[in-house]
Amino acid sequence: MLVALDRSAPTPLAVQVADGLRGAALDGRLRVGERVPATRVLARELGVSRTVTAAAYDQLVAEGWLGARHGSGTFVLAAPSGAAPRGSDASSLPPGDSNDALLPPGGGAATDLRPGSPCLEVLDTASWRRAWRRAGDLDPAARPEYAGVPAFRAAVSEHLLRHRGLVGADVLATAGTTAGLTELVALLTRRLGRPVRAGFEDPGYRRAAGVLRAAGAEVIALAVDAEGVVVGNLPAGLDLVYVTPAHQYPLGGRLPVARRAALVERARAEGFVLVEDDYDGELRYDVAPLPVLAALGPDVVVHLGTAGKIATPDLGVGWLVAPPALAAELLAQRRTTGTRPAPAGQQVLAAWVHDGGLGRHLTRLRRELRVRRGLVVDAVRAAGHGVLGDRAGAHLVVPLPSAALERGVVDAAGGAGVLLDGLAAHHLDDTRERRSGVLVGWAAPSRTELGAALERVRGVLAGAAAGPA
Repeated sequence: MLVALDRSAPTPLAVQVADGLRGAALDGRLRVGERVPATRVLARELGVSRTVTAAAYDQLVAEGWLGARHGSGTFVLAAPSGAAPRGSDASSLPPGDSNDALLPPGGGAATDLRPGSPCLEVLDTASWRRAWRRAGDLDPAARPEYAGVPAFRAAVSEHLLRHRGLVGADVLATAGTTAGLTELVALLTRRLGRPVRAGFEDPGYRRAAGVLRAAGAEVIALAVDAEGVVVGNLPAGLDLVYVTPAHQYPLGGRLPVARRAALVERARAEGFVLVEDDYDGELRYDVAPLPVLAALGPDVVVHLGTAGKIATPDLGVGWLVAPPALAAELLAQRRTTGTRPAPAGQQVLAAWVHDGGLGRHLTRLRRELRVRRGLVVDAVRAAGHGVLGDRAGAHLVVPLPSAALERGVVDAAGGAGVLLDGLAAHHLDDTRERRSGVLVGWAAPSRTELGAALERVRGVLAGAAAGPA
């Protein structure tokens, strides 16, 4: 129960309901972005008239805690001071963060503009629920599917054909891109009989770097410019090269076709495995995406994808496409160890694709993210700064002239109730040349929350010396 009523107290029941809902938001039982029960449902649970619950909701809406979305219900828009922001708790915060750091001085939850979250505001909840119901109607399997649920593999293969131009992909299910990378590094380490020498974009996706290091790999920094990894600067003797060619993370460049071809040819000539993390390759909204590396070099490329950025990480699913011999080894490794990705999320995504829900969602998502990027660019330029990154994905970089200024902007934005990420955290420890700047994402909050947060970000950036455009 979200609310406990004391019928003997002099406090009106509607006030008690409102106080109870505020308390639920304060202690984490209700999170920002979460749907609250309908007034009729809550009234039935509490044994009161609907007039009582409606009056409580009206009060919370007037105070700004709750808000209605047409056709979807009523949602928590903000939380009282002391509550954790949407989708976070103390154990999930980055090192050095605390719940207090996530709250602006005036109270209420901070707006998270760090990259990495999907845009849930455009999710068609009716289609989403149909997919879950359809998956729930399936009979349980008697034996594990180590390659993944067949319907999921077929659905992802179709998705890759329609949205990434990859023909005839033989898909293995994973628990996400980092899970797929973990499996691959373990296999290569066993095959080589020594730690893997892994080339890694610098700056790059720090979680993937953590996976490589946790597996004992030697991580070697690869030079990156505004278009992605500099192929001509790759050192010799690599076993694996990890890249994000569709939308380099975090700088946002798109690897040109000539570099893609050169990278594939070097992988063939030197015998290293080329890992393509296509974490948001579907999210281009200016021009058609370039061919994926897996289409250019199916004999040397391992393609990794995830549903976490285009739908929700709640599914816990991703996919891997590898050269046939390597895929067979990965499958044998799973059978030997008994490991496999959980099937439930696979079944939901397969049902969603079969219903056409994912395709429609991507259309809405691209349209929404394009508008949001425009809002971010306008705010940053109004503050006298330039932006770095292609018209794609859900984040860009605001270059800054120094690491000290980067830290100052991140801290000042946090004090104003907006969470930003700095480039410093994405460089490898041994890099000699560091870029400075802040990453600004736009997927996580509602569009209304984004607009209010960008006003605060503009004010913070206006007080900082501009970096190179």
